[in-house]
Parts: sequence; C-alpha cells; structure tokens
Amino acid sequence: MLIPYLRNELWKLFGKKRTYIGFGAFLLAQTAMLLVFQLGPVQRRMEGLLAGNGYLAHEYISALTVALFMIFPQIVMFMPLYAALVGGDLVAKEAEDGTLRMILSRPISRLQLLLAKWLAGAIFSALLVAMLGATALCLARIWFPWRSMFVSMPGMVFSVLPAGEGLRLYLFSHLFTAINATVILGLAFMFSCFNMKPAAATTLALSFLFLNLVMESIPFFEQYHEWFLTYHFRAWLYVFARPIPWSRMAESLCVLLAFGLTAFLIGAAAFQARDIKS
Repeated sequence: MLIPYLRNELWKLFGKKRTYIGFGAFLLAQTAMLLVFQLGPVQRRMEGLLAGNGYLAHEYISALTVALFMIFPQIVMFMPLYAALVGGDLVAKEAEDGTLRMILSRPISRLQLLLAKWLAGAIFSALLVAMLGATALCLARIWFPWRSMFVSMPGMVFSVLPAGEGLRLYLFSHLFTAINATVILGLAFMFSCFNMKPAAATTLALSFLFLNLVMESIPFFEQYHEWFLTYHFRAWLYVFARPIPWSRMAESLCVLLAFGLTAFLIGAAAFQARDIKS
C-alpha cells in the first residue's frame, strides 16, 4: 500500500507551484553570483590566496572551483529555507485544507501516511540538492575552463585537486548535503504534524536552526559545539580535506540520522494523538 500513496504524494507535491520556488531561486542566485565573480574583487582575492600558498592562480580558477564557491552560501542560506517551506506544508497544509479526513478514510494507517509523505519530502530534498549542484557546475562551465579544483574553507579545508578527482568529490559531497536537506525538511515536517499552520511549522524549524547557529558562534559555547546541529551540517566540506577525516564525518552522519529519526517519531506520536476526524 505504501508505493501507491508515495506516488500520490509525489504527484501532489510536484503539482504545486510553490514547490519550484527553490529551484528558480537557485538559478537566479547563481547567475547573480557569477556576475559578481566576474567583476573582479572576489576573483582577485582568491588569486591572492592561491599565490600566497605557492600556487599559480590561473591553473585553479576553474569551473569546479567557482561552482563550489557558488553553492556554499546557498547551502547555508537558501537550502534550509526551501526545505523547511516544503516540510512545513506536507501535513499542516492538508490539515488546514480539510483533506486529511478524506485521506484517512481510505485503508491506510496514520503511520503509513506519514511515512509516504516523509519519503516524498526526502525525494524532493535530494532533487533540490542535485539541481543546485548541477546548475552551479553547468553555469560555471560556461564562464570558466575545466581545470584543477581549489577548495578553501578557513579552519576546515585547504586543498588543491586534479579535475577528475575534484569532480568525483564534488558529486560525493552532494550525498551529505542531501542528508542535511532531508534533516531540515524532517524538522519542519515534525512541527507540521502538530496542530498548527504551515507557516508556523516552517518558522519554528528555521528558528531552531537559527538558534543553533547563533549559540554555536558564541565563544562561551565553543566546548559544546558538538551539541549543535549546524556543526554537523558542515561535515560535507570534509569530503575535500586531505586526508579525509572519516571518523569526524561518520560521527556527524550518525548524529544527523539519529536526529532525523527522532524528529519523525516525535511527529508521528503527535499526529497519532490528534483528533482530525471530529
């Protein structure tokens, strides 16, 4: 019974115009960032950083380097917004429209319904991340040559990679980014299982992430950074480190998966207790 309902949820999800807001916003943001990069100051700063470490800048200012430069701020700012927007809609919007009562009159349990909706949201998250990475790389390739890759994140990663290896790691990093997006969507999904409006569920999820980000940035909480979700979201950057800190990445992956499962179970428990049919 799960497959037909999952197909139905995907049909409903991708039939809404607001589902595609994130895809359009990514294209606009990437185009604007490419124009800014072409103006000069950002590119000159990157060239200075390479030259200061003994590398020839023209060998590493490439499509892969610029694509990673473009997706990083979007992963931090835009992806949580659009993942939470869709996650907050999955249950709360149907409750608001009054269609949940009709759906639950069919031979499906509440847990099966929630699982189908969560899986549809996870597929959307993966497609959102895939589209982000693909469009960034395609647009960067139009403006920049296909050369070696340069990755620099202060305090985390500084690497220069051949084009082939850089591409493999670029694609591999999107697997971890998709997990991040699914966890954010699952957080908003949890709130949407409670008796609240879709906008409230989205706002609560984003507020929780913002609180994590603010508290992690406070120096007094530095020794507790492993307790904050945003700390584990940055594990995807370690894909480009040399050597790759697999233990650090595995730790963050376990935390994110556990958090996602906990959010789903809390949402399912709240949904089971709701009186929808009255």
